[in-house]
Amino acid sequence: MLIATWIVSGLLAIAYLGSGGTKVLAPYDKLKQQQSWVEDFSPRAVKTIGALEVLGAIGLILPPLLNILPVLAPTAAFGLVLVQLVAIIIHVRRHDDPKRLPVNVILLAMALFVALSWSFWIR
Repeated sequence: MLIATWIVSGLLAIAYLGSGGTKVLAPYDKLKQQQSWVEDFSPRAVKTIGALEVLGAIGLILPPLLNILPVLAPTAAFGLVLVQLVAIIIHVRRHDDPKRLPVNVILLAMALFVALSWSFWIR
């Protein structure tokens, strides 16, 4: 089970580093063209969301890997659960394409698995 936790943590970290890194580094106008929800938020808010995703990704891997404050891993995972819950709410309220919603639900389930799993392994 620990191996599964590491695998899912790694996959989530890759996904959130990519997604968050794009939000942090890409120009706001380019993001608006790629993702319609961005137009509902200020550039600063989008960059903040991206930074939270990047920090969450780092928090999934580094603390347990280095065995320094490993409690940060489930904390980061729970934070990413919240990010996905808010993302789902935003997409539903905007009546976005329902085909995109499964990605959010899968990321939510993965983050919840990692949060609960790391909580168990860190004891």
